[in-house]
Amino acid sequence: MAGNELVNNLKPLVLDIAIPLGSYYALHDGFGVGLVMSLALSSVVPAARTVFSLIKDRRVNGLAALMLAVNVIGIALSFVTGNPRIMLAKDSGVSSVIGIAILVSAFGSKPLMSAGLKPMITKGQATKVAVWDHLAATSTRFQRLERLFSVIWGGSLLVECVARLIGAFTLPVSTMVWLGTVLTIVAIGAAIVIGQVAADPMEKMVEAEADAVAKREAAGADNVRLPKAA
Repeated sequence: MAGNELVNNLKPLVLDIAIPLGSYYALHDGFGVGLVMSLALSSVVPAARTVFSLIKDRRVNGLAALMLAVNVIGIALSFVTGNPRIMLAKDSGVSSVIGIAILVSAFGSKPLMSAGLKPMITKGQATKVAVWDHLAATSTRFQRLERLFSVIWGGSLLVECVARLIGAFTLPVSTMVWLGTVLTIVAIGAAIVIGQVAADPMEKMVEAEADAVAKREAAGADNVRLPKAA
């Protein structure tokens, strides 16, 4: 049961992020497929999920739409002059789109990075999933921490974007070819470390609420309810 919950929680990340990115790198770097074609083919899944969500649920699938936008921008930028510095700079455009989208979502009802954090904290356990949903809907503190987590990730990606852009026009092209990857790794690493400022207290809140529910169940309460959020 817990395994099924974990799979369901991770499904959006796999379908909307992992598959598009994985297919792009596999096609472009692994099989030598052209940039435009690689981006176009890797856009199929997020495009289909975006359309499906609009038709079925009458809402926008945030992660799928984000990846689709990133790929479309990548295709558009690929037609810009073949200047190697311009081509290096285009990667900063991708980071900025993702970073800005995450930052904007942080001040909406569903911060984008929560989709990735939720399965890590709940570990696919039904009680913790229910507690997360309860806190996300009722706890002001939990909502603030959710927003903070996305702000940290969005801000980190925007800093990477600026660093890439500066490097693309000031450093040797040969240096930026490998440094761009390093900047991405550093940005993600920084977001993971700094993000614990929000993730750790969120995890403690979920565990505390889940423990309270478990104690009530163990005591044989007739009506087990989620504790009131702080």
